[in-house]
Amino acid sequence: MNYNSDELVEKMTEFLKNEAKTDTIIGQQFQLGEFTCVPVMSLGMGFGAGGGEGKGGEKGKNDGEGHGSGGGAGMGLGPVGFLVTRENEIQFIPAHNPSGLSAAIEKLPDVIGKFMDSKKESKAV
Repeated sequence: MNYNSDELVEKMTEFLKNEAKTDTIIGQQFQLGEFTCVPVMSLGMGFGAGGGEGKGGEKGKNDGEGHGSGGGAGMGLGPVGFLVTRENEIQFIPAHNPSGLSAAIEKLPDVIGKFMDSKKESKAV
């Protein structure tokens, strides 16, 4: 059996390239009333390969020699959210609602914006 790690890695890489297409990450758009929705996915991939050769068996015997190789690849796909458009507006709606500190951090720009607007209004009066 010939061991060719380059060929093994090439085949696994080709498989992952064929599976990780834009159509896999960005789903087909659909209409929901006046909104156009496009699902956005998260894709994780990994692969590994290994091999080896051996020679010699038990001490004093003329047996042994061996070759071995193996490889594996995996993919995980999950929803991230939706790009939603209506007329000239576009918004990203996450699939998972954040909670705790991350939710507060995500809301911070809106809170600061409202605070600044109220400061402007109070100065204008």
